[in-house]
Amino acid sequence: MQPKTAKESYTISTHIVLPNETNLLGNLMGGQLLHWMDITAAIAAGRHCGRVCVTASVNNVCFSQPIKLADVVTLEAKVSRAFTSSMEVYIDVWVEDHRTGEKVKSNEAIYTFVAVDQNGSLIEVPQLVPETDIEKKRFDGALRRRELSLILAKKMKPSDATELKAIFD
Repeated sequence: MQPKTAKESYTISTHIVLPNETNLLGNLMGGQLLHWMDITAAIAAGRHCGRVCVTASVNNVCFSQPIKLADVVTLEAKVSRAFTSSMEVYIDVWVEDHRTGEKVKSNEAIYTFVAVDQNGSLIEVPQLVPETDIEKKRFDGALRRRELSLILAKKMKPSDATELKAIFD
């Protein structure tokens, strides 16, 4: 199976915040943003491996600033690392003020997807070759994040987490 680059999984989606997607403060509801992120990340994972991918976990979500009614929201997702059957997908969320056109990064998230066959069984995915500095940084961090997730899920002993231990040596 040929390795792939992050740009081969790159997915972008754009939305406008409508009234029925806001809370009582006029901000986009977090659940709506999570929904958009899940779909965008699933497409990126699917592009990486060419198979059906399902959400395994939502590892990290940062709601750094509110997104207002009528703002334009752009989500950018890329696979940051591929393991045997799973892929970490990093999502950056950008917001454009509809009045000023100013664009700022407002949120980010990390999801994990697994590739499955027609019976729902896990299947192998292509490895990822990072190219840019940010891709290399996210690629390196993905193994530490994976070890931490496995420890928290009690699927790995802390003593076996070599990447995490290296941080403290």
